[in-house]
Amino acid sequence: MNQDFISALSEIEKNKGVSKDIIFEALESALISSYKKNYGTSQNVVVIINKETGGIKLYTERTVVDEVEDDQVEISLEEAKVIDGKYEVGEVVRNEIAPEKFGRIAAQTAKQVVIQRIKDAERDVIYYDFIDRENEIINGQIQRVNMNNVYIDLGKTEAILPPSEQVSTENYKQGDRLKLFLLEVKKTTKGPQIVLSRSHPGLIKRLFELEVPEINDGIVEIFSIAREAGSRSKIAVFSRDPEVDPLGACVGLNGSRVKAIVDELNDEKIDIVVWNKTISTFIANALSPSKVVDVIVNEKEKSALVIVPDYQLSLAIGKEGQNARLAAKLTNWKIDIKSESQFDEYFENLSEEEQEVLNNMLNRENGFEEDIVDEEFLKSMGMYEEEESEDTVSDDVVEDTVEE
Repeated sequence: MNQDFISALSEIEKNKGVSKDIIFEALESALISSYKKNYGTSQNVVVIINKETGGIKLYTERTVVDEVEDDQVEISLEEAKVIDGKYEVGEVVRNEIAPEKFGRIAAQTAKQVVIQRIKDAERDVIYYDFIDRENEIINGQIQRVNMNNVYIDLGKTEAILPPSEQVSTENYKQGDRLKLFLLEVKKTTKGPQIVLSRSHPGLIKRLFELEVPEINDGIVEIFSIAREAGSRSKIAVFSRDPEVDPLGACVGLNGSRVKAIVDELNDEKIDIVVWNKTISTFIANALSPSKVVDVIVNEKEKSALVIVPDYQLSLAIGKEGQNARLAAKLTNWKIDIKSESQFDEYFENLSEEEQEVLNNMLNRENGFEEDIVDEEFLKSMGMYEEEESEDTVSDDVVEDTVEE
C-alpha cells in the first residue's frame, strides 16, 4: 500500500461515512489472519500500518520464559538477552519479519476488507437513518411489483409494502409516487429491511399533522382514529385553545385541508368528530353524520345504548354496519343502536318501576350527560344482547374494540 491507498481511504471516509480508523483496524486483523493461513503458523503476529504513508510492518511476538514449552509463542531468557540484555521474564520480544509475497497477500486482503467495510458502513448508515423515522410519513416511488409485494424506491435504499399493509382498493403501478407510513425497520444479515404501510391508521394521523398547522403546533390534538382502509375513517379531535375550533381547523377553508388528505388516500371518506370527556356526548359525536336522541352508558361494561330517530337508524348503523363499527373503534366502547320506535315499543312493555328507573337515565331534555347504570338491570331489560361474531352485524347491536 502507498499514499494513493491512503488518499482513496480519505475519499471513502468523506463520501461513504466510513472512518479510516475502522478500516485500518479491520485491515490489521485481516492481514494477521491471512498471514497465519498462508504461512501455516501459530505464532503471535502483529501488523502495524502507518496511517500516513500506508506502509505495513509485520512482527512476531514471543513471551520471555525460564523454560520454553512452545517456541512459536515463547522464548528463553537467555535467547532474549542475546537480542537485548534488558529483557526479563514475562516481557514480550517483538521481531520484524518480511515474508515473501506478503505484499500481494496484503493487497488482496486490503481490497476485500475495504469493500466489505464499505458495504457494512452503508448498511449501518441506512439503518440508523431510517430507524429514527419509524412511525413517520415517507415519500417513495414504486419501483416494481412482484409476488403481490410492492417495492418502493426511497432514494438511498429500497423498501417493501407487503400485501398485509396494502389497501385493496388501490392500484399500485410502477413509477407512481406515494406517501407511506414507515412501519418498521429491521436489521438483517442482508442489510436493513424497511416495511411500509398504506393501511395503518398512523398514516391518517401523520397526514393531518402535515396539512393542519394547529395539530402540528399542538393546539389541536388527535384523540383517536378508527380506519377501514380504502373505505372510511373516523378521527376524533379536540382543541386546547377555546378560541380554536378543532373541526374547522381540520376541515380548512372550503374543505381544502381535509380534501388534500382525501385525495392522497384516493377518495377514502373521512369523518372528523369532536372528542368530549363526557362519554355519552363523545359516542353521539362518533356516530356522525347520524343524529342521536339519547345515550345511556354502562361504565362497568363500557357499553352504551344509543337511541336515534327512526329515519336515522340506517344512517347510524351504516352500510354493513360500518358507521357503528367505526364509532365503536373510535370510542373503544360497545355500542347498541335502537330506533325511537324500537325503544318505545320495548318501554311500553316494562313495569312502572322499570319505566321509572329508565326515565331517570334518559337525557332527552338535558342533553348528553354521563350516566352510570346497573349492568344487571340493563340485561334484564334485554338492552344488551350476546356478542355476535365479527362477520355479522345486526341492526340492534354493533360491537368492536379499538386497535391501538
